[in-house]
Amino acid sequence: MDVVVQLGVAGLAIGMIYALVALGFVLIFNAVNVVNFAQGDLAMFPAFVLAFLLTSSRLPLPVAIVGTLLFAVVFGLVFNRLVYHPLRNRSFVPVIIATIGVSVFLKNIALVLFGADPRRIDPLIHGVVRIFGTTVNAQYLVIIGVTVVLLVAQYLVFDRTMIGKQLQTTAQNREMAALLGIRTDRMIAVTFAYSALLGAVAGILVAPLFGVTPELGTLIALKAFAATVIGGFGSVPGAVLGAVFLGLTEIFGAAYVSSDYKDAFAFVILIAVLLLRPQGFFGEKVGQKA
Repeated sequence: MDVVVQLGVAGLAIGMIYALVALGFVLIFNAVNVVNFAQGDLAMFPAFVLAFLLTSSRLPLPVAIVGTLLFAVVFGLVFNRLVYHPLRNRSFVPVIIATIGVSVFLKNIALVLFGADPRRIDPLIHGVVRIFGTTVNAQYLVIIGVTVVLLVAQYLVFDRTMIGKQLQTTAQNREMAALLGIRTDRMIAVTFAYSALLGAVAGILVAPLFGVTPELGTLIALKAFAATVIGGFGSVPGAVLGAVFLGLTEIFGAAYVSSDYKDAFAFVILIAVLLLRPQGFFGEKVGQKA
């Protein structure tokens, strides 16, 4: 039972990391009908920024985290303005290619600025915590707690505030939202900024576990993308539950099947879902975005 609890907490924490990146995929897709293939690198690059602020600038951890999050928000706004906005009236293909270009750019600029050597970031909370009579890594609990708080805050903002309703209206039907007087370009910019913020939070939380390398974002993005497909592309609850399911499967599979195939479990599940239920767990059989 001790091992099961430890593996369950670890799997849930890893799933929460995938969920944060998966939410970025879903929100951008719902807003502009495009998959942002740079979403994983929006977790990697802020993790490098945090490592730089902590080591080179010697800033206190809270200040470095706030600075990293502000950097992510600004980068999301710049991303929207320079990458998506000029192509907004084109087909989705040029926009997807542009997001791939941003991904390549971020990887290479990370190599130039920070080098290829992995950067280490200390856990946000050191030590272990006892749960059900066993000890678990405190960093896992930080990941779970921060993600849950962020998900609850997101639900409240989207469901209870005017800007949240405007964001949802823009995502559902941009032309109708414009006719209602909603500034859709501003809402899309907010969506890009928030998706970048989600990526930065994921990078900050996962960096103490895996270290920071230019390839960190690619691995997370692949798992997060698989989670969005498994949950039903475009579904926020589906993205979260699909990510948690993948995280738990990955950890328990590595423990009880083989750690050599740890990264393969997600794609085996993805193939099975595409064969048996292509629309995903929460997707609709037939749907068309307005």
